[in-house]
Amino acid sequence: MTKEGNQEGNHKLDEIMEIESEYVMPTYARQKVAFVRGRGALLYDTEGKEYIDMVAGIAVAVIGHSHPKLVEAICSQAKELIHTSNIYYIPPQAMLARRLCEKASMDKVFFCNSGAEAVEAAMKLARKHTKRTKFVACEKSFHGRTFGSLSVTYKQAARQPFEPLLDTTFIPPNDMDALKSVIGKQTAAFIVEPVQGEGGVVPTNTEFLRCARDLCDDTGTMLIFDEVQTGMGRTGKWFAKEHSGVEPDAMCLGKAIAGGLPMGALLSKEEFVFEKGEHGSTFGGGFVTSAAALATIDIIESEGLVERSEVLGTFLREELSTIKQIMGMDVEDVRGIGLMVGMELSGGCDEVVTRALDAG
Repeated sequence: MTKEGNQEGNHKLDEIMEIESEYVMPTYARQKVAFVRGRGALLYDTEGKEYIDMVAGIAVAVIGHSHPKLVEAICSQAKELIHTSNIYYIPPQAMLARRLCEKASMDKVFFCNSGAEAVEAAMKLARKHTKRTKFVACEKSFHGRTFGSLSVTYKQAARQPFEPLLDTTFIPPNDMDALKSVIGKQTAAFIVEPVQGEGGVVPTNTEFLRCARDLCDDTGTMLIFDEVQTGMGRTGKWFAKEHSGVEPDAMCLGKAIAGGLPMGALLSKEEFVFEKGEHGSTFGGGFVTSAAALATIDIIESEGLVERSEVLGTFLREELSTIKQIMGMDVEDVRGIGLMVGMELSGGCDEVVTRALDAG
């Protein structure tokens, strides 16, 4: 490593914050910490302090940080070839497509770079196949920040500066009467998270998803599952759709799919596909990210992490349910599936987050 590179890698937190404030758009409400190293479930900051990572990069690091087999797969592929265009065949992409389709009981894959891009692709696919323009989504939903995905994201603070967006009707999650009143012959797609993530870890019940499947079948509407946060074993199944047995027409993946490298994927049934030239991505399904995703799947399988998610998630929810108060606030609910777990408090949680960070 060069002297300059070594110096840049050893900046103190205050220096990093000062440089960022001058050069980086202030889009994130950052916690006052900078991590420089990780192993498994542990992270280490610029001062060498150790933390247990309960955020996991927001549902990304499902196999832990810097897993040796993932690092080996990335380095091995990078030594051979990092990038070509998608106008050529990419061997690890083809192998990954087969593995994902077999795991998810889907037929086709479009690879991209993030969950938001996967949602964007799903919405384009719905417009193409239905020739309709209206979308239905749930209140408290979060599907991304690109123009299309933002249109089906409920969070008003994220939407307001960029309106008007695409025509979307929002209904309360798990409200079958509301769903029946809005799904119709003009609806292109209903997009739903099997477990709402940013909305507060709110599971979508089986009856609601079955109702959605029936309504979409009756009206020719596409049913899209957003499994960006729930996919790759986080809920104790490979995909959260397995809990209900309801099959969507398309499902969106991202976050954990490549073990920490940026990747997204839209999986679909045979009758819902893009044809040549209808969509594309320069980097989607590239050599290194596909190799990383294949390694991630291998690690999840060989280490039994799907089953472990169910066992540890049950343990975590049971233990959290014994806590009645935190810092003077009542614990109003503990909910979730697998290791996708949320605890609802009676007041704001900013101080709880700060105290937890201080405690590692």
